[in-house]
Amino acid sequence: MTTSSRRFRFVQLEYPWALGPDAGRYTIRERLAEAPRHILVLAVLGAHQRRLLPRRRRARDVAPGPPPEPVATSRVTLVDTVALNGERAAEQWLRAAPLDALAAGAVARLNRVLHAHRIATADPYAREVALEQALVARVGYGLGEQVADGRWESARELPRARGGALPRPGGAALRPQERLTAVLGGRDALLACEELTLRVRADVDAGRMREAALGLGVTLDAALAELEPWRDQAALGERMAELRARREDVRGAAGSALEGGLSEAQAEVVRAVLARVEAALRARTARGLGS
Repeated sequence: MTTSSRRFRFVQLEYPWALGPDAGRYTIRERLAEAPRHILVLAVLGAHQRRLLPRRRRARDVAPGPPPEPVATSRVTLVDTVALNGERAAEQWLRAAPLDALAAGAVARLNRVLHAHRIATADPYAREVALEQALVARVGYGLGEQVADGRWESARELPRARGGALPRPGGAALRPQERLTAVLGGRDALLACEELTLRVRADVDAGRMREAALGLGVTLDAALAELEPWRDQAALGERMAELRARREDVRGAAGSALEGGLSEAQAEVVRAVLARVEAALRARTARGLGS
């Protein structure tokens, strides 16, 4: 196989904000000591990087009706380091490629980079992303230097979802706009366990099972305490009894997480109990907000 005949597969995503890490190329290994499996190329397009709040000696006057500030767009290209032999093989691959699965895998690897960036910079406000937040998602192939620069020979673009972002499976409360209005109007309250549950869900979805197990113990205790006033509504009493029965299993998983790792059975406990906490929270908000 000659260098000129090799084609490299890629997934490209664009997000309407600066993701955090510096622009450049990042090597991603699936496991320590293995050869690099992917190269992630990050470029920042559009607005020049600048300080959000530059230091000034004093405030300055601003004319009414100022134009919107330009924003940066991040382009992420995840390149598979395993080459295909020639353009024909690459085109056959692209025609049969599972676009949705490849895009989801690219987001998962991008989130590994963003998670590492958050820890490395000790920035609690750095965030991970979802596929549904992307402006565009493309899958294609090209020559090595092409894809390394965010270009390609051939690519397909995933269709955008109608009506905005797709709901996350099992994650969103029912009638979110009604819930938001009720909270802001003082007719409903946000529970601490709801925020904790979202954090555990993010860890589970990212495969960070140790963090998920450690967080689930606190989340479960908070949910059982905070849901107590609603135990007689929407069959929450039965759900809470079921959750109480799983407390020791959750504590066992958390203990193993502290010691270094979970068994697959314990990881399944974390997934199952998290799903039941989510179901209990949805049952509470589905009762008829403001009643």
